[in-house]
Amino acid sequence: MAATKEKKETNQGSSAKGFRPLGDRVFVTYTEELERTAGGIYVPDSAREKPQRGTIAAAGADVENVKVGDQVLFDKYSGTKIKIENDDCLILKEEDILGVFEN
Repeated sequence: MAATKEKKETNQGSSAKGFRPLGDRVFVTYTEELERTAGGIYVPDSAREKPQRGTIAAAGADVENVKVGDQVLFDKYSGTKIKIENDDCLILKEEDILGVFEN
């Protein structure tokens, strides 16, 4: 029991941009890359349906499989998109993360 409490205290200090996710949620920062066709036409976000990549900036106390700083892959339609300080951010449940990129 003490190990679990100790782990939670360590993770609770994890915040980014003044935001600390709760429970099994993570705070992800990302940039939407503009995609172009061979002819030079930009493809709008609504026409793209591929997963996206981001960096975990903060994690809730119940997150077990990822940590702050991990580069993760997530589906385009998962989580809640928000804008903080003109940066695109995403709040995801840990289960919505498709995988972690190894460095």
